[in-house]
Amino acid sequence: MIRRWDNFDLGGRNTFRMRVCCACYIEYDTVEDLRSIEPCSLPQPLLCMGEGSNLLFTRDFPGTVLRSCINYMKYFDVGAHEVLLAAGSGVKWDALVAKTCADGLWGLENLSLIPGTVGAAAVQNIGAYGVEVKDVIAGVTCLDLQTRGKVAFKVGELRYGYRDSLFKDPAFKGRYVITGVLLRLSRVPRPRIGYGALKEVFGGCAPASPEAVRQEVIGIRRKKLPDPESIGSAGSFFKNPVVSALEFAQIASGYESVPHFLLDGGLVKIPAAWMIEQCGLKGARRGGAAVYENQPLVLINASGMATPEEILALEGEIIGAVRAKFGVELHPEVEHI
Repeated sequence: MIRRWDNFDLGGRNTFRMRVCCACYIEYDTVEDLRSIEPCSLPQPLLCMGEGSNLLFTRDFPGTVLRSCINYMKYFDVGAHEVLLAAGSGVKWDALVAKTCADGLWGLENLSLIPGTVGAAAVQNIGAYGVEVKDVIAGVTCLDLQTRGKVAFKVGELRYGYRDSLFKDPAFKGRYVITGVLLRLSRVPRPRIGYGALKEVFGGCAPASPEAVRQEVIGIRRKKLPDPESIGSAGSFFKNPVVSALEFAQIASGYESVPHFLLDGGLVKIPAAWMIEQCGLKGARRGGAAVYENQPLVLINASGMATPEEILALEGEIIGAVRAKFGVELHPEVEHI
């Protein structure tokens, strides 16, 4: 079934709770529903959106928002240790994680409590606590809006990078609409607990189950991140910057200790939250917008009435302060629409 609304209020469809409208809003339940939609007949441009959890609407959207409600989960047993899980693009991501953990399957537990849908997760290459969704994706199915045909991509074809994928490339954005994702899970315990707070929680001891990891991740996230039911935000607002070893040495020279993560090629990732805090902006409030006091990487709609202009102004202030203090350019993780 297809449901359409014109001049639709998006205030309840984006987690930042920006009070904006779109010219047209369409929900669809199946691939055939999507195929029956005539893109050229709709207000342009087109925007494929899940729960609006990684977006900042900077103004009213003049085009059409397409939202997948394709909702299925199906296991395929392919061997003694491996299980494939096919899921529709409209499935809520955390519901999927909850099911796999309850079923005793390893792979998604570190990605618990991340808002959004399965399709959006594949676009964004979501990540947390040392795991990215590309690590477990086997493939993605799409509808090509140009040819109206179905397309299947293997994970190696999706150009995954840090919060990046083929679907973010301007040459392909808006052409391929994700309809389903295939995930590779394991019956054999494969915990990834060597990153950050998880390392401290487990102290080198193997967790008993994926559900045990999931519950710890949920607890950590709830302490650090705002409750989306009461405070509007888009989660982590900035990407963690990656610098050369020389640049890191220059930054670290003025501090007794700088949190960091070593990457391949001699590169170093520095938490953007640490940089923002060193600039004295943790908890800073500008109008209705603020830096979350428990996690400086998150910008929030503190008043519930913040405008896009207030969020953008605070974003610009943070980028300028980090540039001035560290010579590092922060880039938003949140997509600006």
